[in-house]
Amino acid sequence: MSKVAVDSRAPVSAEALERHVRALAGEIGERNVWRPKALDAARGYIREQWRDQGHAVETQGYAAYGVPCSNLWITLEGASRPDEIVLMGAHYDTVSGSPGADDNASGVAALLELGRRCMGARPQRTIRLAAFVNEEPPFFFVGKMGSAVYARAAKRRGDDIRAMFSLEMLGCYSDAPGSQAYPPFIGRGRPDRGDFIGFVANLRSRRLLARALAAFRASTDFPAEGVATFGWLPGIHWSDHLSFWRRGYRALMVTDTAFFRNPHYHSPRDTPEKLDYPRMAAVAEGLAGMLLRLGDEEGL
Repeated sequence: MSKVAVDSRAPVSAEALERHVRALAGEIGERNVWRPKALDAARGYIREQWRDQGHAVETQGYAAYGVPCSNLWITLEGASRPDEIVLMGAHYDTVSGSPGADDNASGVAALLELGRRCMGARPQRTIRLAAFVNEEPPFFFVGKMGSAVYARAAKRRGDDIRAMFSLEMLGCYSDAPGSQAYPPFIGRGRPDRGDFIGFVANLRSRRLLARALAAFRASTDFPAEGVATFGWLPGIHWSDHLSFWRRGYRALMVTDTAFFRNPHYHSPRDTPEKLDYPRMAAVAEGLAGMLLRLGDEEGL
């Protein structure tokens, strides 16, 4: 496939991504149920950005530890197969003690710009972009995790989610030799420099992984590595895609590989000035093309 522009809209810019990250991780900072005003401010920022783009924002509310919490999403309805859904999500909460620039303001920033980039597009399938709450401990792997609440409701509704993508840390890159590590058993023959974006799937989602990588590479020259492996390996299931695996959906994580590369993971040092916004922009532009290609492809 040739590398083509998504549409006539301006490409995702490093400046826009940095603005979102600084708003979330700088002005708002640590955001979780222990800091409910900050969590609410992050939710309000996401809603306002999408509404300013012209989207209708839907909300799924629930309480965790007595704190009002919400998942948010926007929908680009498919032209001919609207019941088939390609879903992309990112969590907007942070671990306690961290402003969460890479984890995960970077993912949310990309999600917001994808809303702008894809506005007005009409692929054959429906594309949905979701901002999930409560991914971090103590909610990870349990019922109050925002993506778990969403996936459970989606399964009850009978949503035909053909693909789910979790954006989990997109902002850390390094050209230094030895800057990239890996989980056990999967590093052999892979780059030792953290200059790529990773696509991570379980074995059941390996066909989706191949389709996603092909669509991403058809949309950008940015380097990407993919792996389909056992979900129990360290780091493989540590994000919102797990919630969809557990409900039988095919899903994968798009990531800079977190603690396998980023020395500031889950720390107070995860701050906005440390991210590589030009490379983030290249990744987000590739994701925009990937989404729209998968929205049109047969047999997904």
